Amino acid sequence: MGQNDPRRQIPRTDQLLAHPELRHARSRLGDDVIRSTVRDVQEQARRGDLAPGDVEARVLAAVAYRAASSLRPVLNATGVIVHTNLGRAPLSGSARQALLSAAGYVDVEMDLPTGGRSRRGAGARRALLDACPAAEEALVVNNGAAALVLATTALAGAGEVVISRGELVEIGAGFRLPELIESTGARLREVGTTNRTHLADYAAAIGTQTGCLLKVHPSNFRVSGFTSGVGIGQLRSLADEHQVPLVVDLGSGLLAPDPMLPGEPDISGALAAGADVVIASGDKLLGGPQAGLVLGRAEVMARLARHPLARAVRADKLTLAALEATITGEPTPVTAALHADPVRLRERAERLAAATGGRVVQHDGRVGGGGAPGVPLPGWAVQLPEPVARRLRTGDPVVLPRVHGGACLIDLRCVPEADDERLAAAVRAALAHVHDGPRAAGT
Repeated sequence: MGQNDPRRQIPRTDQLLAHPELRHARSRLGDDVIRSTVRDVQEQARRGDLAPGDVEARVLAAVAYRAASSLRPVLNATGVIVHTNLGRAPLSGSARQALLSAAGYVDVEMDLPTGGRSRRGAGARRALLDACPAAEEALVVNNGAAALVLATTALAGAGEVVISRGELVEIGAGFRLPELIESTGARLREVGTTNRTHLADYAAAIGTQTGCLLKVHPSNFRVSGFTSGVGIGQLRSLADEHQVPLVVDLGSGLLAPDPMLPGEPDISGALAAGADVVIASGDKLLGGPQAGLVLGRAEVMARLARHPLARAVRADKLTLAALEATITGEPTPVTAALHADPVRLRERAERLAAATGGRVVQHDGRVGGGGAPGVPLPGWAVQLPEPVARRLRTGDPVVLPRVHGGACLIDLRCVPEADDERLAAAVRAALAHVHDGPRAAGT
């Protein structure tokens, strides 16, 4: 590198690290992260992508906007309440506060009056049992798939799990229920056909190797037409006759019936109908953190709790704290979005349209997350040009709209009303960028 090479003007690493703003940044970012940022910007200047005189400003800007986590908050304007790609259920204020409180030392397994060890997650367990009196016992694991694996492993072992062919579902991202269960060493005994299964099919399959009967709610699809299935009550009689446990996987996590979703089964109803064990997810319609909820009869639940796998899939203190607060605290954002008033949604949409030049159109929201498939949630959206969508997804704040029919649709169902002004500002900025882009390119 010659004496006149402009790269000699690139600030040295020690000079940059000594800058007051970088020293201050160490209170929220690790030293390795800051050094890596400095090296990346210096390398840009060495390649000629950045003027040496701009290195310091670029480093300071990069560090200022860098967070310890790469996850970015998103305003969900899709109308899909339980959006898997956005982390499913947003937590309530109580659950968020519980997370902060549980981030330090907490009595997750300690009885403070005696100083002895206590049952892990006793508060979350008590909250579940109080909210679902039909259950004699409750267990919390790290997600719904883990709950199903634990139940089938503890009850069937290397034996057979009897299940209808019409309930062999794929739960998303390519994970298929048959493969999940068979990974435990259990064998599937499929009965009936895709569209029709009868009680006699189950009865003919039960034998000395049967570990449990499994009924899975097809939460992310519907089969209509020439169909038949076997209800929990009918399976209860068969299970009693052969003395095998009955496991029901509901998925969506309703503790009790919801009038907005009359066809969606709930945990209390499944237990009352005769299920020994009911499995559901905590981060769907319950509106809590990712968790697998297992509720049922004490005798059968004890077999699950004693199994060595229970420790491998147990929930951590943050999940337990957030779950308990979800159940005992105020209504969750999921509940609010599900029961949003269409009239109020239209009023908010009209304000946003007036502020941005958009057009209000009818738009049905959805539960999402495999819950209540095909059930529309009547509402409204603001229609904008399709190119606005990409600018919203890459802006600040990040806004995720729905792109449909060659248009960008902004549904306010899942956007907290307190964020309406932020959303409007983000839309105006995106529109300005889209409108100015072609003119800027032509200059």
